[in-house]
Parts: sequence; structure tokens; C-alpha cells
Amino acid sequence: MTMETSKTPESSKTKESPDAGPPLAAPDPRRWRALAVLGLIQFMLVLDLTIVNVALPRIQHALGFSGPGLAWVVNGYALMAGGLLLLGGRLADIYGRRRLFLAGVAVFALASAVSGAAAGAGMLVTGRFAQGVGEALAAPAALGLIALLFTDPGERAKALGVWGGLTGLGGIAGTIISGVLTDLASWRWIFFINLPVALVVLALVPRLVTESRMARDHCRLDLTGAVTATAGLVAIVAGLQQAATHPWGSWQVLAPLLGGIVLLAATVLVEARSTAPLIPPRFFADRTRVTANILSLLNTAAFFTFVFLLTLYEQQVLGYSPLQGGLSYVPFGVAIGAGIALGSALLPRAGVRALLVTSFLGLAAGLLITFRLDVVGSYVGGVLPCMLVVGLFTGMTFPALLDAALHGVTGEDSSVASAVQNTMQQVGGAIGLACLATLAFRQTGPTPSGATAVDGYLSAFKVAAAVLIVAATVALTLSSRNRTP
Repeated sequence: MTMETSKTPESSKTKESPDAGPPLAAPDPRRWRALAVLGLIQFMLVLDLTIVNVALPRIQHALGFSGPGLAWVVNGYALMAGGLLLLGGRLADIYGRRRLFLAGVAVFALASAVSGAAAGAGMLVTGRFAQGVGEALAAPAALGLIALLFTDPGERAKALGVWGGLTGLGGIAGTIISGVLTDLASWRWIFFINLPVALVVLALVPRLVTESRMARDHCRLDLTGAVTATAGLVAIVAGLQQAATHPWGSWQVLAPLLGGIVLLAATVLVEARSTAPLIPPRFFADRTRVTANILSLLNTAAFFTFVFLLTLYEQQVLGYSPLQGGLSYVPFGVAIGAGIALGSALLPRAGVRALLVTSFLGLAAGLLITFRLDVVGSYVGGVLPCMLVVGLFTGMTFPALLDAALHGVTGEDSSVASAVQNTMQQVGGAIGLACLATLAFRQTGPTPSGATAVDGYLSAFKVAAAVLIVAATVALTLSSRNRTP
């Protein structure tokens, strides 16, 4: 996923400092080479969000994960990346975008080494959390550098197109690369492969990119708000996942849930009193924008769950190898790409509301098609139809959700609006997976058999479909006039 954050300071008096490099009006002759290197990291960051999926069964067996615990391999990364994204962007603006980018890449590389060398479940989850921190530092800084490198609007559009294409390619390639490495080498190489890429980037970026940052006048950091928000989300996800093996009324479930709610309430109070909140209050004045972010959360909650549980179904029920599982997702990626193209073409004519309502209902239908899955199911008759439908309608949601998330923004707020949407995508995926995978694992038990596993997964898919029907209902509240010019 593409990560953006605010590159415009709160005060209109803020300007680039003298060490910001050449004037923005003068194109940097190194800009295209710099884009290639920065894009390599973007590809790697997106890759690591999806590359673990196919390897999950092997990881579970090797490190002794429980079913609910296995979800932390995905959620640890998503929660830290989403929770600290806005703070990472602010740090980059104040302390230097190149500096924060390099720091983020270094953290990501070290965390990848820890994850690949993990001797137990706790070590791997710690590494995944640290990888999320690295992304939160590197991704917004990289996008900020691109905005400064490409000052011509036409060139910037091309550069962002390349950036978006690498993001999509990373998402599709993750499952294939994971299958190849896990089958032919070891699941540990899905993490070790990051190390040479990071070393190349750390060596080249200082030669291709000039440092840039805001003047420090009027700059503030809402560190407390970022910490309480991220800790609150982690606590809530932990409580939800404990519910897979403990009663809802047990202290193992209630303590982290209530602690997380208290921390999120504290975040609201801190943000309300902060002189430089992570999200400016004016952001919440636009109902369309707020609704779009709620819809992004619901959408990714269902999507993360679908991919996570379908992967387990393929390998643990149908007996696919990691390579077979990875290759099985190729049509899924193609369907998502087709959906993006179709959604982009329909958006100017149909408008945001009609496109989102149609897409969410189509997604719900795709999840209900999973009821064709069974213990002896086939790929062509069972897995592929739901992949194609879910992929197509998922792709169709992206242009409309982005359009609505940027509704009515000024130049000062556009980066914040995009960053908030990406944060909601990461957080929504983590919370949705915690809720819906927990529902599945409560039914399957600690040692699920084939039939029991299928029943648990189908229960989660049914609830995910209901979530998307709710999303379609919420989308009806959007104005029918919200159309792309």
C-alpha cells in the first residue's frame, strides 16, 4: 500500500530550511535514478505485508504458533506501520526526510534479520513489530522525497504512477516469491531477502538524494498521542485474539480490551489539547472524508481475513504446497488490477456512492461464494471463483475510496488525508483479522480437523460478508454529487 503523510507544516509561515537543497523549481538531474532506488524500497515494504501469507503454515509448524498467535505475524507489522505512520511523516518533515528514510530502512533491515533468524514465536513477532516501525519511518519519508524531486506536475504524475504500479506489483509478487522461497529454500528467506536490497539502498540514497526538512520554527511533535494510539490498538487486538482460547468474560480477554479502550480514550484527550495534533481537527469537518475512512476500515477488515484464512484453507485442508499456494493467487492479483482499471473508468460517470455500493455488495457476494469450499474442494470449482469475484470488486473500491478520502481537501491537507486513509487500511486489516480469525479459531479449536477448519473459516467469511453489507449501507449516506470532474 502506498503510504503518504503530511509534508505541509501547520503554520503557513513554515518554509524549507536553508539545507533543503536546490530550489524546487530546478529539476534534480538525479531524480529518475533516485525514484528507482526509492521505488525499490516501496516494493519491498509492500512485499513484506503480503509475503508472509503463503508461508504462514510452515511458520506455524516450525515455531509452534497457535492459530490465534499466528495472526500476530500479519498484525504486528500492520499495527505498527499504521499506528506510527503519521508520526513518522512528521518526524521526517522536521528532522530530515533523507535521514528518516535511511533510519527506517536500517530498522527494517535489522528487523528482517531478527525475523529470519527467529528461534521462537515471540522473536518472530518482535521482528515483525520492528519491521512495522521501519516502514512507518521510511515510507512517508520516501514519498516526501519524491514530491520534492519531481517539481514539474507532469513528471510528478508519471513518478507517482510508477510508485503506484510498484505498490500493486509488490502486493501480487509477494505471494509468488513467498511460495518459491518457502518451497525451494526456507520460509526464513522471505525475510533474509530484504537484507541485500536494504544494503544497496543505504549505499545509493545518500548519493542520489539531497537532505530536506522544514525549518524548526513552529514545529511540534505529538509523540504522546502516537504512542497511546498505537499501544491502545495493540492491546485491543491482543484482547480479541485471547478470546479465541478464553471465555469473553475472562481477565485474559477483558484486561487488554479495557486497557486498549482507556488508551484510545486518552489519545482523544491528548489530540484535543495538542497544539500540533497528528490529525488536524479541520479534517473531521468533511462528512464524506470521514465516511470514506470508516469504509476503508471495514473494507480491509474483510479483505485481510479473506486472504489469511483462504491461505490456511489451501495448505492445511487441500494440501497445497507453498509454491502451489503462491501461484494460485496470480489470478487474484490480475482480478484486482482489472477492478482498479474498471473502477477508474466508471468513477467519473457513476460517482463515488454508486460505485462503492455496487463494489461492497459484489464483495459480499464473493465472500458468500466461499460456501462452495469443502474438505475435498477443487481450485477451479471452489477457490478460483471466489478469488476472481473478491479480487475484481476489491479493485473497484480503490479509486472510489481514494476519491472520497480526498474530498474537499486543500493543498495543506491533501497529504494528511491520504495518510489517514492508509492508516485506516492498516488498522482496519489488523482489527478485522483479530475479530474474524478469532471467530474462526473459536470454532475450529486448537487442533482443527479438515471439516472443522472449513466450518470455522466459512463462519468468518459469512460475518465478513455481513460487514461489507453494512459498508454498502453506510456508503448510501454519501452524496450522489461526489463525482470526479
